[in-house]
Amino acid sequence: MKQFSVLLIASAIAVSCGSSKSVSSKKNTGSKTVVKAENLRKLDSKFDGKISRSVSDILKDAEKYIGAPYKFGGNTSSGFDCSGFTVKVFEENDFSLPRRSSDQADAGQKIDIKEVKPGDLLFFATAGGSRVSHVGIVHDIGADGEVKFIHASTSKGVIISSLNEKYWNKAYLHAQRVL
Repeated sequence: MKQFSVLLIASAIAVSCGSSKSVSSKKNTGSKTVVKAENLRKLDSKFDGKISRSVSDILKDAEKYIGAPYKFGGNTSSGFDCSGFTVKVFEENDFSLPRRSSDQADAGQKIDIKEVKPGDLLFFATAGGSRVSHVGIVHDIGADGEVKFIHASTSKGVIISSLNEKYWNKAYLHAQRVL
């Protein structure tokens, strides 16, 4: 029984928030829309560069946790998992989000990647397939359309990553506007 519990916990950690570093070359031909990596690399973004005070506050609060470690089930500065991080940052600004990333993926309004702006949420299937297993907050969009997001990575804790990175580009599912 003890071995089963250890195996179950290890499995949950492995699929919870993007722990796998390898990128599968398999293409999912099911109901998931397959987006080629190059389509997300140079977006014709419609973001005008302006953000509201509430979004600015959310991003400042998110940034103060950069470097905080990853902790499965964590939602404090001593350790975050991906959805615990988004919940904490939004709660600090009087916005409520569901605790699980898969539930956050249904909150708000689904938007096209070309419509994203800072404060929006990005969802990923880090274990393959189309099941949401990771979430991050759009941090900024470069002049070239590069989307950067802040999130709690299993390997590096809270960091800013780019949707241009092959791993995240391939795992990207969709974006939601919750503000």
